[in-house]
Amino acid sequence: MSCELNLLILFDNRQQITDNRQQTTDNRQPKTDKIMKSYKDLDIYNLAFEYAIEVHHLSLKLPKFELYEQGSQIRRSSKSIKDNIVEGYGRRRYKQDFIKFLVYAHASLLECISQLEMIQQIYSDLKTNALLEKYDVLGAKLFKFIKYVESEWR
Repeated sequence: MSCELNLLILFDNRQQITDNRQQTTDNRQPKTDKIMKSYKDLDIYNLAFEYAIEVHHLSLKLPKFELYEQGSQIRRSSKSIKDNIVEGYGRRRYKQDFIKFLVYAHASLLECISQLEMIQQIYSDLKTNALLEKYDVLGAKLFKFIKYVESEWR
């Protein structure tokens, strides 16, 4: 093979490996033959990150008087999901700590859903249905990952 072709293949492989923000609809357990090198390899982290950005933009559409009340609360709870996943991953050497922070992430997810439901009731002109559905799916994935860590993590 030519040197150019080798570099092209290497670049394509590196691009696939480092592109961690792609949304997947894969609901399976993490592959055990793939070694996680970073929390960015976790689908639940990537989805939580993406949804936190969506929530942030949605919250800025609230009336001015709500920006520091409802808006601030939902921004903090949505960002807390991804942050607890990261902190748990950082403590993955200690299985119980990992599980504890994943449970915190799930609790923050439930808080975020509650905040979205409140916004949906008060400000029906803001479209929250799609985000609610996304958070429901993320909640199921997070719950499944917690069960995986409880039973399979070494």
